[in-house]
Amino acid sequence: MAGRRARAGIGAGAGALLVLLVLRAFGAAAHPQCLDFRPPFRPPQPLRFCSQYSAFGCCTPEQDAALAGRFGALAARVDAGLWAVCAGYALDLLCQECSPYAAHLYDAEDPSTPLRTVPGLCEDYCLDLWQPCRGLFRHLSSDRELWALEGNRAKFCRYLSLDDTDYCFPHLLVNENLNSNLGRVVADAKGCLQLCLQEVANGLRNPVAMVHAQDGTHRFFVAEQVGLVWAYLPDRSRVERPFLNVSRAVLTSPWEGDERGFLGLAFHPRFRHNGRLYVYYSVGVDFREWIRISEFRVAEDDVNTVDHGSERIILEIEEPASNHNGGQLLFGDDGYLYIFTGDGGMAGDPFGKFGNAQNKSALLGKALRINVDGSERGRPYRIPADNPFVGDPDARPEVYALGVRNMWRCSFDRGDPVSGTGRGRLFCGDVGQNKFEEVDLVERGRNYGWRAREGFECYDLKLCANASLDDVLPIFAYPHKLGKSVTGGYVYRGCENPNLNGLYIFGDFMSGRLMSLRENPGTGQWQYTELCMGRGQACQFPGLINNYYPHIISFAEDEAGELYFMSTGVPSATAAHGVIYKVIDPSRRAPPGKCQIQPTQVKVKSRLIRFVPKEKFIRKAESTPRRPTAHAPTKAPRRRRPTAPPPVPTTRPARPTPRPARPTRRPGGRRVSGRRRGRPSTEKPAPSNGAVRLVRPVGLSPGRGRVEVFAGGRWGTVCDDRWDFKAATVVCRQLGFKHAVRATKRAEFGEGRALPILLDDVRCAGDEKTLLECTHAGLGTHNCSHEEDAGVVCSQEDPDL
Repeated sequence: MAGRRARAGIGAGAGALLVLLVLRAFGAAAHPQCLDFRPPFRPPQPLRFCSQYSAFGCCTPEQDAALAGRFGALAARVDAGLWAVCAGYALDLLCQECSPYAAHLYDAEDPSTPLRTVPGLCEDYCLDLWQPCRGLFRHLSSDRELWALEGNRAKFCRYLSLDDTDYCFPHLLVNENLNSNLGRVVADAKGCLQLCLQEVANGLRNPVAMVHAQDGTHRFFVAEQVGLVWAYLPDRSRVERPFLNVSRAVLTSPWEGDERGFLGLAFHPRFRHNGRLYVYYSVGVDFREWIRISEFRVAEDDVNTVDHGSERIILEIEEPASNHNGGQLLFGDDGYLYIFTGDGGMAGDPFGKFGNAQNKSALLGKALRINVDGSERGRPYRIPADNPFVGDPDARPEVYALGVRNMWRCSFDRGDPVSGTGRGRLFCGDVGQNKFEEVDLVERGRNYGWRAREGFECYDLKLCANASLDDVLPIFAYPHKLGKSVTGGYVYRGCENPNLNGLYIFGDFMSGRLMSLRENPGTGQWQYTELCMGRGQACQFPGLINNYYPHIISFAEDEAGELYFMSTGVPSATAAHGVIYKVIDPSRRAPPGKCQIQPTQVKVKSRLIRFVPKEKFIRKAESTPRRPTAHAPTKAPRRRRPTAPPPVPTTRPARPTPRPARPTRRPGGRRVSGRRRGRPSTEKPAPSNGAVRLVRPVGLSPGRGRVEVFAGGRWGTVCDDRWDFKAATVVCRQLGFKHAVRATKRAEFGEGRALPILLDDVRCAGDEKTLLECTHAGLGTHNCSHEEDAGVVCSQEDPDL
């Protein structure tokens, strides 16, 4: 940096920069964040102006060019003598918008606070800069309060300082703690990789699967264990009418741990053209139970609904017990349908001499592969010619692999986005018996060992010693002290989180652990790393959360390859506590614009139910690791049936108390470029009587929230008795919005329990300046509770256009 100033004809500032060489490392936790409140990225091409941030930062080439243009405009306005001394300082200050810590430098970590117009400066640097270059700031900033301090060096530099001195410029450039692992997935002291989540859907009853149709619409379809499938649009709104409803045919129960139900869903690779999809569910009559694989077709007049009369049964397999029902359906690149069945249930696969899993003539305990594009010899499907046991009189030709106990969630690797490495690998999590859970790479004709082996160890000693077993060991197995029911996941191949590429992410239903494996390409060995939720500031980005319900039921990827998982607090097929989470790496994102999708539009004939997030970011101490709270062990849906009497149903696990939502900013109160205001005064004037503000849950856009009014020297809430559109109009106009969209009731945006209720029975004509001018029951007089807190939805756009 000093060399750049010398090239610009500068001598000042060099002394301050030498100090940087002897600075000690600071103790703050790194939290890189850009001015758009998102993680930094690697620009798609080197930056020409702010070149020091070409490897990692917050500027695209277009933003870099805009900064260069501003630098040129400054040069034209500033006195030539001043510019000769201060051009390097100007370049440094402008380029801090590209810093990976730009949000900290501009006081923008909290979206509810105003941006600075100048980055926060370290005191020694500012004192050095002030003498020759204080006149520069009239051209860099429109903040008149800063201009007024120009003649007082101490006050001027105090105004430009940061409360968090770890992030001041230029000391942060040599802060080892902030820069040692910049851009990498952050690990805590125990090596646990810290990730964040984004809530995608909620209120689901044991969501067992989320799949996409690969038809360009970027819809996703979520299956509930009870037999309902819901269609969601890319904006996360849900079609009110179920996409598929076979709940009357599905066999399941409200009992926690019932493994029967609707278990799997897959769309035909040519669904866009043929409208075919396949489902896997449990059925039963009297004491007989079996699993059914059926084909359906989408309705001709509504692409968001299945023609329920089109069901064609493809395969049925009798189940000797009610557990170990398998449930995965997948289409491979070969166009064939892969079906994963359990071993038939009970414990230890007690069926026959060697159990179902080792019996090639049984369809249970297998990975099956069939061709659904046609029929053969009375079957509603054909057998692929290269299936491994075609022609073997002692084997079913559908069998693709054997020795499976109860594979719960399998996936095909999409392959590296650039090289294609890994494409087509088939990963499965196989639930263990008493000691181990395992992850397998499933290949044609291979034997995965059950019941001879569990994980890497022998289960049936006699069978394990059989030389003809020729079984394949898992790529990873873990003992039951870490978890007791593996949920297989996906190799991440999406666009938005480049650091996660190639990481196989999976979990455990019982312990709630999120885990990962990464292959060493040189040795072929898989390295295990646990995943945890980011602590401290790691997940303090708008819309992100750092906690989840502990029973991890399934994983999913969307049409673009982004990764999700589904979990619940109450693992019952009738308990609507299931949530879908999107996995986010807070340390690095893809460059803006790289991951844009252009969904094919679909006509929606049913009403849409908009998505309203309910989960909250939980503020947690940096030094206190936290796992998701797991409630007393029950059995996973679709997994194992206990040999002992079933456990008494447990209650929903306690969740940590979410922190209160933050007040929103005034509309128009921020510019991402950071040109609006200087650092705000530490002494804020009291609001005027009748002032209003909106408080909204994290992740919601400005213009919507719970209404809070300032009256009698304090803030308080408004009850929704008589609350209507005209009252909403007064609030929205007062906040600077052009239009009121909706008046909300029943604490839609949360309850303001920490505040008093100040207004009730508010009745407005619509032209009042504040709510206090409307008729009301009297300040502090009310007959309501915070469950009736009123809110509004405002907009700058006319909602009728």
